[in-house]
Amino acid sequence: MLAEVQKVLTMYTKREINRVFFVACGGSSSLMYASKYVMDRESKTIDSYLYSSNEFIHRNPRKLNEKSLVILCSHYGKTPETVEAARFARDKGAITVSLSFDINSPLAHASEYVIVYQDGQGKDYLNEAPAIMLELVFGLITAKEDNGKLKELVSSLKNLRPIIEREKGKSFEKAKEFAQSYKDEKVIYTLGSGANYGIAYWFAICLLMEMQWIHSHALHAGEYFHGPFEILDKDVPIIQLLGLDETRPLEERSLEFTQKYGDRIVVLDAKEFDLTGVEESVMGYIAPLVLQAVLRQYAEELAEARNHPLSTRRYMWKVPY
Repeated sequence: MLAEVQKVLTMYTKREINRVFFVACGGSSSLMYASKYVMDRESKTIDSYLYSSNEFIHRNPRKLNEKSLVILCSHYGKTPETVEAARFARDKGAITVSLSFDINSPLAHASEYVIVYQDGQGKDYLNEAPAIMLELVFGLITAKEDNGKLKELVSSLKNLRPIIEREKGKSFEKAKEFAQSYKDEKVIYTLGSGANYGIAYWFAICLLMEMQWIHSHALHAGEYFHGPFEILDKDVPIIQLLGLDETRPLEERSLEFTQKYGDRIVVLDAKEFDLTGVEESVMGYIAPLVLQAVLRQYAEELAEARNHPLSTRRYMWKVPY
């Protein structure tokens, strides 16, 4: 575990904390959904909230104070809204912990605690941003409520890199088939719930809309039958995520309906993964990390088939906004 993470975990034992705010934008925000789910499921005494950075500032939660922990993330640490959110939180007396790839970033300078994570470097997955998010929340509820699952989480995350590489290898041909079959689609929907919803959201807004310019939307499996399922026909492409957390029945229900009335369906089911080395008590929280890695491979193959690199942009970082 990174020294910066250990420093934050030690701080937990010394500071009074009764609520957590998860604050970020885009892909950085998406990785916080699983941690919010952990807090809802595991914490008995600490409330938690998830905000897009700019809305966090403008909504100005009255409960934000010196007993609040604000966890922020920005890959390059330059997202203006998130940097300003860190300053805003500190002005309110809150504890700010920020994740960034750059120790010298504006976000790092604006925050009380900074954790510099690794990113796809083939090293210990324990030091990747999604893993660190889980370490931070399990560390908090262990310090405040003696939850007891932090050790099981850490041991599981240490075993995760080979699991991810193995599952990516197993899914590679399916990813290539997906790319060839879906490369000309104008819209692709993604369904998920619970700890998985952040992955569906990330894939829709970052991979498909931002990086591939494909119309998309992340559909919550629980909301599917309250409007969105009316768009379904035999030709509508849908990617269905099935996780291992307590909301899996929602995903199974939406899949059953989609398979009955639709033909363009891709299913990624965490039950098909070999998660040997992951503790049962935290498996539902860790499964999304494997789903994300596999789904990213689908996006990479789609970009290759469409001759549209994932790095392509027409507005982001190019025009004022």
